[in-house]
Amino acid sequence: MISVADGHNDLPWAIRAGGGLDAVDLAEAPQFHTDIPRLAAGGVRAQFWSVFVPGTERWARIEGVDPFTATCEQIDIVHRMIHRWPEHFRLTTTAAGLTDLASLERGPVASLLGAEGGHSINNSLGALRTLYRLGVRYMTLTHNQNNDWADSATDEPRHGGLTDFGREVVAEMNRMGMMVDLSHTAPSTMADALDVSKAPVIFTHSSALGITDYPRNVSDEILQRMAAGGGTCMVSFVAPFVNDAARDWRLAYEAAKANVAPDEHDAFDASWIAEHGTCPMATIDDVVRHVNHVRDVAGVDHVGLGGDYDGTTQLTAGLEDVASYPHLFSALSEQGWSDDDLTKLGWRNIAASFARVEEAAEESWVTS
Repeated sequence: MISVADGHNDLPWAIRAGGGLDAVDLAEAPQFHTDIPRLAAGGVRAQFWSVFVPGTERWARIEGVDPFTATCEQIDIVHRMIHRWPEHFRLTTTAAGLTDLASLERGPVASLLGAEGGHSINNSLGALRTLYRLGVRYMTLTHNQNNDWADSATDEPRHGGLTDFGREVVAEMNRMGMMVDLSHTAPSTMADALDVSKAPVIFTHSSALGITDYPRNVSDEILQRMAAGGGTCMVSFVAPFVNDAARDWRLAYEAAKANVAPDEHDAFDASWIAEHGTCPMATIDDVVRHVNHVRDVAGVDHVGLGGDYDGTTQLTAGLEDVASYPHLFSALSEQGWSDDDLTKLGWRNIAASFARVEEAAEESWVTS
């Protein structure tokens, strides 16, 4: 079985929304896309767990907690998850640790942390350094909204990319050895980050703009720049990212919902689905096209997988949960992918990018 190091899984958020860790048994959790048996069935040997919290002021106000504190709470969920099931999960903070566990046929899943959205640091480099000390090894510079120092792909332009402080954030991430994740960011932010970063950048859950014209996807130009710097683009399985009909449904839905008051969102969703139906599902063939395109543009050494499980309900038929990765590998094998190249896709490429980020950090200490 081909091992997988997946770039982005929102199980910690699903656990929080589902009542907390005490209300969950990951030995069997059919309410989620992820549980222990299905991780094993899918060959998932390493997982970047997203310690996501929403970036909206409304959410923070309702929850009564600032984004940094909420992010720390999400980190705590992952640490307690590892402590509760130590035979199945192991906290991992290095590329070598990822490689060691991904190379095994069985054993604990290498469990790495990724912070989704720069709002989580409350505009503080000290908070960023604290996240690193708690085990976070990548940070997505934005989520769906702009923050005070970076533009998002799904918000109105505010800064024209990164601000001066945003460039400081990238430089500090380079210095520490924290990977810069450009999923969710605006093209201007991608370009600025590539300009300033002295280490590889990654995309943990994005697909190819050249196949599906959707704001969350990555252009060929950016893919080529990313690859030249040693990074990896981890293809997402979210239906609107990889399928035109699903994209059209979601863009129409988002446009219609844009001016709806937050308190009326649930009622709007029900009426929209009653009139338009649910989002069309993508197919494995759609995902294969995106994986092949990223390989063709960036190179086979710069493509990976970031399913975004437990972070979406808009999925791909045949890739409905974390047990499904072998279905994708089978489809790619039928198109001529070798086992060696599938292993690169599955985990070696992201491990190599991570190692290069660590090497760049070590070099910065030597030269500073």
